[in-house]
Amino acid sequence: MSELISRDELKAKLDRNDSFVLIDTLPSDAFQQAHLPGAINIVSDDILEEAPKQVPDRDTEIVVYCGNGPCKRSSRSAERLRRLGYTRVRDYHEGKADWREAGLPLETS
Repeated sequence: MSELISRDELKAKLDRNDSFVLIDTLPSDAFQQAHLPGAINIVSDDILEEAPKQVPDRDTEIVVYCGNGPCKRSSRSAERLRRLGYTRVRDYHEGKADWREAGLPLETS
């Protein structure tokens, strides 16, 4: 089971400029259309190969998200990251839809 982070906790981390990596696990076209501020894109199917390249420090705090609660990409990614040895992984389970519904800003690429 993934350790979860709420929208309010995530927004507070972003507002404080906390040091962490925010990963959008959706396909690149969805990421380019809209993503949470400061997020990088690592598609869930590629996380085992790409995470060590893009986030080499296994003690880095990571937050993963996908489209919404029913989407399984973020929870799968969180589990895969833990298997790779990342120690500080949290899942914003409600995802981009929850962020958007709250009227919070999104970025485009």
